[in-house]
Amino acid sequence: MNIQKIVQRVVEEVQKNLNSPNANSDQRTEEIIDFPEKRINGVVEPHNAASIERAQSITPARIGIGRTGTRMLTTSYLQFLIDHAAAQDAVSRGVSDDFLREIGLHKLETNARDMQSYLMDLDSGRKLSDESVKFLDENGDKRKDVQIIVCDGLSSSAVEANVGNLLPALIQGLKLKNISVAKPFFIKRGRVWVQDQVAAIVDCDLVISLIGERPGLNTDESLSAYMIYRPTEKTVEADRTVISNIHKDGLTPLEAGAYLSELIEQMLLAKCTGVSFAQQRNLNM
Repeated sequence: MNIQKIVQRVVEEVQKNLNSPNANSDQRTEEIIDFPEKRINGVVEPHNAASIERAQSITPARIGIGRTGTRMLTTSYLQFLIDHAAAQDAVSRGVSDDFLREIGLHKLETNARDMQSYLMDLDSGRKLSDESVKFLDENGDKRKDVQIIVCDGLSSSAVEANVGNLLPALIQGLKLKNISVAKPFFIKRGRVWVQDQVAAIVDCDLVISLIGERPGLNTDESLSAYMIYRPTEKTVEADRTVISNIHKDGLTPLEAGAYLSELIEQMLLAKCTGVSFAQQRNLNM
């Protein structure tokens, strides 16, 4: 449906409501309007339309959206609002319990009891709650090569869009390499550093966190994988390895599962991650 038809239907609906005898009542008519997902070239009579199409094909940036006077086109503005709403929803909505049951992940929690404390108090998302520490200590798989954890982070949409395919691919890849894998679990409102506490409790060699990235206006479904080998109290960010931009238009979930299993195998042999691992790889190349 093009933008002219959308505007026409909205105007007709407004006029109908104004003329209705119940116009002042609380009754509302809800209707879903399909919005075109295909990107358009909004530039009027471009000098080189092919170059705009090529640029649009290699980046999700808002290129060639056109303008009317000093403002963007209505279609572009509506798409901006849609993307902005999706980004906000990814942060606040939360991963559904139905999804976690479907993929078989037990839910643990951090000390961040709500989204406000998670966003305002960084440390609250870096430590498990007392109840979760007790559960993990009593039920976690101990002394395995790899512990996988899934965190919503700043995008529940990223978890639900990618983990269903990524997790089985990653586990299968590790097991084919004879790498022992502890039973994975989900941590609600977890940050990257919570993996250090998890590693200490289950006594694994390497822990990998699959965590939702901060959503932007290009995508709200991007996932990152943070890996750390035997973290200690002296661990710093440079000791971690991260693979980001995991989503359908970036590194796809299935590709990410295969690649991460290869990378983890190399890390376990090198007994390190982060900058130290990168330096070893460069020396061996």
